[in-house]
Amino acid sequence: MSKSLQGKHVLITAGAQGIGLATARKFLEAGAAVHICDVDVAACEAAAAAHPGLDVSVTDVSSEAQVKAMFGALSDKWGKLDALVNNAGVSGPTSRLEETALDDWQRTLDVNLTGTFLCARSAVPLLRAAGGGSIVNISSVAGRLGFSLRSPYSASKFGLAGLTQTWAMELGPSNIRVNSVLPGVVSGDRVERIIAARAAAGGVSNDVMRAQLVDKVSLRRMTSPEDVANQVVFLCSDEGAIISGQSISVCGNVEYLG
Repeated sequence: MSKSLQGKHVLITAGAQGIGLATARKFLEAGAAVHICDVDVAACEAAAAAHPGLDVSVTDVSSEAQVKAMFGALSDKWGKLDALVNNAGVSGPTSRLEETALDDWQRTLDVNLTGTFLCARSAVPLLRAAGGGSIVNISSVAGRLGFSLRSPYSASKFGLAGLTQTWAMELGPSNIRVNSVLPGVVSGDRVERIIAARAAAGGVSNDVMRAQLVDKVSLRRMTSPEDVANQVVFLCSDEGAIISGQSISVCGNVEYLG
């Protein structure tokens, strides 16, 4: 664990469970001060109870007013920020293009893309106040490979690649590096819901769909939340200080999505 993160200040969106909580734990172990936000009140309460040193707020990143309020509170408390992990995202619908509702499309982009923009925009002044830092956008292999039945999700994740490269250019002179991490098939409740939806759409069992997903991974296994967290922490540490503008897959090499 990098000693360079000792005493640093980190914000992780959707940090009360899954990849977000695993990442929060890694930063806490490294000696960082960590604030997580989430829309799930019960998950926030559970995370705070399990990790007494963790700052927690209930925040919807797709709401400009809520994002501004959260960053205002962080500015008053910390006065700076060393790392922002844009982890908040929704899976969106599992449906064919012609059957996808506009509301489902819009909600997916509101959280996955606009939420990332709103948090990054508010974070920049605090990152500059710290003398620089790191933004890590949690994307997906669906941001480099097409993903049938998941148009809004894939579009939002491809969009993150463009934001990552653009922000790296804009913010590099301020010593702020920007990268994306692209998880693959990540074990946990979320992928099980996706498996169930795709199994139902394809008329197969959950077990068959799960096997089909894993067969597309060269290493023939799912990625754990901790695998993703390790990469995020590395990118935010001094060991990753020269890396910016990159979209890095942490997926066991997902060969294709279908």
